[in-house]
Amino acid sequence: MRWRTSLACAVCFVLVGVAAAGRPVPQKDYLTAVEADKIRDAETSNDRVRLFLGFAEDRLKKFQYELEHPSTNRHADMLNSLMNAYIGCVDDAADLIQLGIEKQENIRQGVDMMASKTKEFLTTLEKLSTDGPELDLYKDNLGDAIEGTRDAMNEAEKAKKKVAPPPVRRKN
Repeated sequence: MRWRTSLACAVCFVLVGVAAAGRPVPQKDYLTAVEADKIRDAETSNDRVRLFLGFAEDRLKKFQYELEHPSTNRHADMLNSLMNAYIGCVDDAADLIQLGIEKQENIRQGVDMMASKTKEFLTTLEKLSTDGPELDLYKDNLGDAIEGTRDAMNEAEKAKKKVAPPPVRRKN
């Protein structure tokens, strides 16, 4: 009797393991299904970096909107969720640039876009840190976002030196 229970438990564990192994890789929790599809369908690393930076900009705009038009419920959760989603997008874009460098891909456009966008983002984030409304609700995540954005900006500047400039076409 006891061995039947043990055998039944063992079979259940095996079935659960087989079912878990067949599952697709989970999508990032800060991307919508449509956004994840766009990332998956992008052909080049430059396109993926552009998409992630666009999503980051969208999250930052939504964050600012939420500050100006607070929701009646879960306002602090919404602010922190948007700030976490923003930094996740910036981090993923920075990771793609590093991966592109390792694979020796032509990612100059992505690097240039990362350098310019992170400067814009950093200006917005620093303004929020000095005179943002309800700062105590999201201060920790804002600090992480500023640090992550600075890191991404610095990595983009370093990457500019690693990525060869585009070829110069000479006319005869």
